[in-house]
Amino acid sequence: MSETRTAEHPQHAVCWSCKGPVAASALFCDTCHAIQPPGQLDHFTRFGLNRDFIIDLDAIEATYLKQQQLLHPDRFASKSPREQALSSQQAATLNGAFETLKNPVARAEYLLRLAGEEPEGGEGHTVNDPALLMEAMEMREALHDAVDRATIDTMIKDTRKQARACEQDVADALAQNAYDRAKKLTTRLRYLMKMTEEARAKKSRLAAA
Repeated sequence: MSETRTAEHPQHAVCWSCKGPVAASALFCDTCHAIQPPGQLDHFTRFGLNRDFIIDLDAIEATYLKQQQLLHPDRFASKSPREQALSSQQAATLNGAFETLKNPVARAEYLLRLAGEEPEGGEGHTVNDPALLMEAMEMREALHDAVDRATIDTMIKDTRKQARACEQDVADALAQNAYDRAKKLTTRLRYLMKMTEEARAKKSRLAAA
């Protein structure tokens, strides 16, 4: 079972408009109802989550859609320039948080960075795992040689199955603070997801031919 970790973040802030106390995670001030700046909340805190790789994607999407409606810049068209700017900042922060959390590779890399670890393959880093590179090369060659949609369908099912298993391995490694292992598994997950996308793209090309 994954260990649950509570996100560390400031509890309170000061409303820029009325100068009263406001929860650091609040979108609006309870007293004057002014929209608040995004602040320094991490993505998990923004969605009311613990810092854990295993998350409820349906719940996150529901929260995202609700906040998106509340923060949409069109709702602030008649407000002050500052409130309009804060609306845009909040909306951009919300979109970035959602895009990161819904993607398992981006989510794992974000958790690694929150722990002070730089993921493999990032800026200034190269992947140094011969076994993984060989596996990726073999998958790419197999996809290149595939000439019918049935074969590609089988490849897609296989890579998706491997990706799901790899996600659980990533979750276990992160829960155990085994960051070196988590980095390697995250890199493998990235390859598997990319291979699935490439296989789907080739299937579409064959269907259109």
